[in-house]
Amino acid sequence: MPNIKSAIKRARQNEKRRAHNASQKSALRTAIKAVETAVANNELEKAQAALIIATKKLDKAASKGLIHKNAAANKKSRLAKKVNALAAQA
Repeated sequence: MPNIKSAIKRARQNEKRRAHNASQKSALRTAIKAVETAVANNELEKAQAALIIATKKLDKAASKGLIHKNAAANKKSRLAKKVNALAAQA
C-alpha cells in the first residue's frame, strides 16, 4: 500500500480506470457476440443492426486505446464479412 499522497491518488485513479476499461471491454465483447449470434440464427435485420452497434463500439475502443486500431479493423472486417455472406444468402 502506498504511503505517499500522490501514489495513493495514482492508485485510486488506476483502480477507477481499470474498472471503466473492464466495463467497456465487456460491453464490446457482448456487442460482437450479438452480431455472431444473429448471424448464426440467420436473422439478417438483427445482424445488420447489431453490426452497426458493434462497429461503433470497436471504433470508440480503438480511439481510446482500449484495443489496437488494427485489431478493431480486423474484427469489424470479419463481422461485416459474416453479415454480408448472410445477406447474399437470403
